[in-house]
Amino acid sequence: MATAKGRADVKRFILQQTPQDLRKVLVGAGRAGGNVVADDARERCKSDRVRGSIKVKVKAGDSKVTTSVQTSGPGSAEAGWLEYGTDAHFISVDDSQRGGLSVRKINEADKAARREGKIGGAESLVINGKFVGTTVRHPGARPEPFLRPALDHNEGAAVAAAQAHINNHVTPGGVIVAGAEGVDE
Repeated sequence: MATAKGRADVKRFILQQTPQDLRKVLVGAGRAGGNVVADDARERCKSDRVRGSIKVKVKAGDSKVTTSVQTSGPGSAEAGWLEYGTDAHFISVDDSQRGGLSVRKINEADKAARREGKIGGAESLVINGKFVGTTVRHPGARPEPFLRPALDHNEGAAVAAAQAHINNHVTPGGVIVAGAEGVDE
């Protein structure tokens, strides 16, 4: 059976540090590990908009630090569609945009608008500059995962980055607080 020596010394050392200093180090360690995963997710992402929305968030509670790599801001709505794909579905003009017009009236208004050189005059669907009517069947999109593979392939590297951050900020002399929290992304 394996034995560990020095456990009591480590525990005593940790208890001598101020909680705020240790919190800063652990937040920085979480951010360092999260950045490894986020960087790979950005490389794997097929969409520039989604790529720009990938962020590292670190939350520190009373007894734990949680790091998440997530999307937020412009492009984040598309991230789920990109990661998991979509099933085939229908896309139609929203009733609030129809102005009480029937499908026939919308089509007639759009034909008239196109004759005048306008596209989509009655809130119809236009894809790549082409009128497609009030309803179109989208065939769905295949998944292009980027977040989960980034985590799966970089789990060890993320843990190593977090450990390196802790090693750089915790010394036998105490906790080095300068730069301990890392930089927000």
